[in-house]
Amino acid sequence: MSGLFQQQIQPQIQSIKPYIPGKPVSELQRELGLSHVTKLASNENPLGASEKALAAIEIALKDVARYPDGNGFYLRSALAEFNKVALSQVAIGNGSNELLELVGRVFAGPGDEIIYSQYGFAVYPITAQIVGAVGVEVAAKDYGHDLEAMAKAVTPRTKIIYVANPNNPTGSCFGREAWEAFIQSVPQHVIVVLDEAYIEYVDDVDYPSGLDYLAQYPNLILSRTFSKAYGLASLRVGYMLASEELIAYISRLRAPFNVNHFAQVAAVAALHDQQFVQQSVELNRQGKHQIINSLSDRALDFIPSQGNFICVKFGENAAEINQRLLHQGVIVRPVANYGLVEFLRVSIGTYQENQHFIDALSKVL
Repeated sequence: MSGLFQQQIQPQIQSIKPYIPGKPVSELQRELGLSHVTKLASNENPLGASEKALAAIEIALKDVARYPDGNGFYLRSALAEFNKVALSQVAIGNGSNELLELVGRVFAGPGDEIIYSQYGFAVYPITAQIVGAVGVEVAAKDYGHDLEAMAKAVTPRTKIIYVANPNNPTGSCFGREAWEAFIQSVPQHVIVVLDEAYIEYVDDVDYPSGLDYLAQYPNLILSRTFSKAYGLASLRVGYMLASEELIAYISRLRAPFNVNHFAQVAAVAALHDQQFVQQSVELNRQGKHQIINSLSDRALDFIPSQGNFICVKFGENAAEINQRLLHQGVIVRPVANYGLVEFLRVSIGTYQENQHFIDALSKVL
């Protein structure tokens, strides 16, 4: 780039490194001329979407020329009923990413501090940069959140703390005792965003669902998504639950018609098809065992995960192994940008997709 407009760009924007998504299947097919490609890079639902959601979209096609419901009444109502909260406690967004960023734009600004964990989701530090806040990264503990250290990192300038449970990209999960000690110690004027994008996949009995704490802590915001277990990643629809006051502030900055009509009707239908969600969760459980058994057979270390993915340690050759896997038609996710240079993140797929990865490993290691 020529840099013609460099002087006009806000200084905090110049240093932002854009979020890098997983490589699309079509891109690898073009690059290497492969016909059989398995993508295990973006934590997508290998079953696709619920048939009920697809049927709802088909019916909604006749309204393609109409603007969507700007207030998302039916989706927000369904979410309020499902989560047993008031309608005024629900906000919907163009994926949870939009809402996570909106929290930063509403509650923080230049000179403020936003706390997040090492190996935390990339959107958290990017949000801090966007709003000109100081990003405070707290060292991880066992590849997960050190909640005690994060609470101690709070200063008079702290405005927001982002925590994810389970965490992406590591899949680590904190328990009820650590969470309760943390949330009790955070000053009430500091916003705590609990990102529960992978909550449906958790089978740890000690998992503390944010819903159990929402009424008690007015500074708590829950972030959830339809992109994972519900299989609606391409439609980009997420939601937040919080006090009426916090949701009202977030809604002030929400763009008009930020969630399209098809996303709204599909999400309502998907929410009412919990049988599909459970089917997806069970497939993930079986697939995770399939991959873990293979990793154990090869004496490969990995981070225990409560999500629909596993971070696998390949050592100093991780980047080279990733390239070898690509030539075998398997797309996984490098996580060097998170500081995990020795790891590759592998999403859980169908039995056949997992087997493609396992067979490819035998050829590249």
